[in-house]
Amino acid sequence: MTVSPSSLESIQALLVGLALAGLLASAFEYATNRRASFHLLESGGVSAIAALPMLAFGAPFIILRNTLRGRRFERRPIPFVMIATMIACGWSLLSGQIALGMAHKLVGL
Repeated sequence: MTVSPSSLESIQALLVGLALAGLLASAFEYATNRRASFHLLESGGVSAIAALPMLAFGAPFIILRNTLRGRRFERRPIPFVMIATMIACGWSLLSGQIALGMAHKLVGL
């Protein structure tokens, strides 16, 4: 079985996006002693604008964390979990593509 190069690039972007999301959300928690969440946008002003980049790249982790907690504690149905996982993976794929593109620009490839 052979895997096409474009499929490998997509898998790499997905994994990089998920790893970057987890890293950013965990670093935010470590630095602020608060959980990263979409509620950061509700405060408005400069703090909401400052939170945008972290949320843009950390969103897949936040979505997956909230989905798994919702399944465990609120007994959300499996189709809901599947849809939320697909959204998080799609978002992770896009953010991974952006991160890899920026890394290639920095290295000069």
